[in-house]
Amino acid sequence: MNLNVTILEPAPRLKSLKGKTVGLISNGKEGTAGFFAHVDRLLRERYQVSKVILRTKSNYSAPAEDEIIDEARRWDLAISGLGD
Repeated sequence: MNLNVTILEPAPRLKSLKGKTVGLISNGKEGTAGFFAHVDRLLRERYQVSKVILRTKSNYSAPAEDEIIDEARRWDLAISGLGD
């Protein structure tokens, strides 16, 4: 039996968020606005993140668009969130 299996390794853990770029990916529902505003503030104040980027998917029930995924490759960390 020949199985084509791809084994993925997790990304290395960041030692610190200081000076990093963090992307937030919202599903676009109403409940994410306040949540991500709070996360943005915590990242900047508590963890000294240098840049927070917020992107919103066009369809809350679909995967993120290719443009968002391509941009996320340049971020140090991505956080995805849901809200109602």
